[in-house]
Amino acid sequence: MTETVQRLREAAFELFERRGYDATTVDEIADRAGAGRSTFFRHFPSKEDVIFPDHSDVLARVRARLASADPSDTPAAITDAARIVLRRYVEEGELARSRYRLTRTVPPLRAREIANMQQYQRAFREFLRSWTGESPGEDLRAELLASAIVVAHNQVLRRWLRGQSDSPEAELEEAMALVTSIHTPDPGATGSTVLVIRSSRDPGSVAAAVRRALRD
Repeated sequence: MTETVQRLREAAFELFERRGYDATTVDEIADRAGAGRSTFFRHFPSKEDVIFPDHSDVLARVRARLASADPSDTPAAITDAARIVLRRYVEEGELARSRYRLTRTVPPLRAREIANMQQYQRAFREFLRSWTGESPGEDLRAELLASAIVVAHNQVLRRWLRGQSDSPEAELEEAMALVTSIHTPDPGATGSTVLVIRSSRDPGSVAAAVRRALRD
């Protein structure tokens, strides 16, 4: 990030927090940053763009990490890729927290943030097909796992944004371990699946019923 871009972003968030997003103009942002209107538009196509970081470089790094993985490396690759995204926000510090407060109150900004997250979800889904053995259009397991990865990442990120976590990377490690343990595919597995529910019957009769079901 260049010094000019940094100044423009800091000026924009300061004005957004003080005056509100809709009430703040591009001219006011540029003036606050000690720059001209043309300088602003040289770096940002619109007022909305000053809020969000450029995700293209992060997305490229995520895809590169996933592409370098073989099937046995999949859980580690997932964690590494999610960590790349998390670090981008953490490195922004207070700017990331200001964005979080802003996107919670301005619906169009929230919609754009969701669209950015969907790009990462697609990258994970495309990579995970090789792990789940699914084809495009028939990739429910890959879609579910990709969605779980993004949800887990966002949960950790929100905790950090709210000041509830001092160790987001450690929490991410735990979250990704949980996700992969739940969703790890095993297409060749055979055996029985047992569903346990509460019953008013005595344990002996329940055990007998389970044995009969396993034999069948």
